[in-house]
Amino acid sequence: NGRCNVQHGNLGGETSRYLSDLFTTLVDLKWRWNLFIFILTYTVAWLFMASMWWVIAYMRGDLNKAHDDSYTPCVANVYNFPSAFLFFIETEATIGYGYRYITDKCPEGIILFLFQSILGSIVDAFLIGCMFIKMSQPKKRAETLMFSEHAAISMRDGKLTLMFRVGNLRNSHMVSAQIRCKLLKSRQTPEGEFLPLDQLELDVGFSTGADQLFLVSPLTICHVIDAKSPFYDLSQRSMQTEQFEIVVILEGIVETTGMTCQARTSYTEDEVLWGHRFFPVISLEEGFFKVDYSQFHATFEVPTPPYSVKEQEEMLLMSSPLIAPAVSNSKERNNSVECLDGLDEVGTKLPSKLQKITGREDFPKKLLRMSSTTSEKAYSMGDLPMKLQRISSVPGNSEEKLVSKTTKMMSDPISQSVADLPPKLQKLSGGGRMEGNLPPKLRKMNSDRFT
Repeated sequence: NGRCNVQHGNLGGETSRYLSDLFTTLVDLKWRWNLFIFILTYTVAWLFMASMWWVIAYMRGDLNKAHDDSYTPCVANVYNFPSAFLFFIETEATIGYGYRYITDKCPEGIILFLFQSILGSIVDAFLIGCMFIKMSQPKKRAETLMFSEHAAISMRDGKLTLMFRVGNLRNSHMVSAQIRCKLLKSRQTPEGEFLPLDQLELDVGFSTGADQLFLVSPLTICHVIDAKSPFYDLSQRSMQTEQFEIVVILEGIVETTGMTCQARTSYTEDEVLWGHRFFPVISLEEGFFKVDYSQFHATFEVPTPPYSVKEQEEMLLMSSPLIAPAVSNSKERNNSVECLDGLDEVGTKLPSKLQKITGREDFPKKLLRMSSTTSEKAYSMGDLPMKLQRISSVPGNSEEKLVSKTTKMMSDPISQSVADLPPKLQKLSGGGRMEGNLPPKLRKMNSDRFT
């Protein structure tokens, strides 16, 4: 209900600090003690001052000569303690019936009258001021500020969110209303120190300004549970063993009095509902919005994953396709290695003349290795012919251009040296192109390599 459940004990000599700030101590007391002190102070002060007037009359002998018309007393018509008490009340309350009055033959009475006036003003100012501050405190204004009985955890805008509701029952607004949340939870530091009431801040929109409320209708306050939240590893299962308390503090200026008001409430772990959402309470009528406070505390269940945000992120990371490129790259490398091995086998079956024309027997293998990755291309640069090395060193040449130029360079020596082939091979070449008469496996290999 907003009251602090902490009692201070074993103060020792520190209790004197309460008397040093007596006014605040009286204001903080409960009403029954304030009224008791108020009545007791006035009663004691009145009895004390009445006793002083009675002592003066007794010392002067006015009590024995009160009915002597030729005698001038200090105070007329004061002949016992009740009459002295009535004289004090009449002068203190400025009633002045005119029957009892002070005379000029009593200097000590004049001094006592001045002391009575000063002391009475001090007592009035102190006690009446204390009672006025006690009555004008804006604590009762907090009675018309409502908080939901439960807090709820569910999905909102795709994020796991802790929510509670706050409302204002009065038409007068709370000026500059601001809300804050504290998480009270015991924890142990890495050094072994135990903190029974460790306070952590729950962000309810401080960075975005959402904590500044315009409280004209019930609002749902949200705390997004993310990696920075103390509830990052809180799940539906772990809530059964957790012990914590969420303290909500709403501060604002009362519009009618201009005084600062603070309303507080708290939610323990058994007052936080997992997988719930608040019922809507605002409806549009003819020309105005209507708030149904009968549904202010009502909630209903919604589908919510029982896992914590940390567990959800770990599961999402496990099922993420980010590792697929690495797998595909490894598969491509295996395929390229198998292709290169196939090229070695096919290259050994080619005629020696054709192997010589291609420049080097292991040239296709190293060319494909060069075009596959940058590191492998740099590795095989030294094994390429000088003309190909010069072309590949030019900046801006992509791998496709390099392969096309390499294909052109390879086709030119082949076409120029067809005349040097034996007649049987010239017939197979068909006038300068021998790919069409090559074995099917070699044709397929060449088509995959040059496309």
